[in-house]
Amino acid sequence: MASPPRPDDAHPYLRAATAGVRHHARAWDRHAPPPLVDRVHLDVLHAHLTALHRLLDQLAETARPPHPGAGRHLAVAHTRLWQATAAVHDAFHLLPTASADSSECRPERLPEGPPVLTICQRHLAAGHSIRRKTTPADLNRPHTTSCAR
Repeated sequence: MASPPRPDDAHPYLRAATAGVRHHARAWDRHAPPPLVDRVHLDVLHAHLTALHRLLDQLAETARPPHPGAGRHLAVAHTRLWQATAAVHDAFHLLPTASADSSECRPERLPEGPPVLTICQRHLAAGHSIRRKTTPADLNRPHTTSCAR
């Protein structure tokens, strides 16, 4: 029987993603005047958030049967992360674009550049997943911890 991995060796890809986000935040802090936020930046951040959203969903489903309390907390985190993802999507559409009509959410058209999925297509796919498991009341609930209810 193999021994469990040491904490330093566990989940190397997730650790690399975390290190990448930390590095990006540190590099952002070093700029004298911070660079302007652009749509490409928010598209990449939205992709990161939707990947985290999917991971939290899987963790909540796995944790729920043996540890219902932990599963509920992860489900609440899943919902709150969706709210953050939706806010990033909304911010994306409020930034100026090169063409006048491209601020609308049109998943059939590409935003600036050729991403594999447009931010709107990605957002609709993630939204479908959250709506299967979450009520509209939960999605619109203010950002609070589950202990405060």
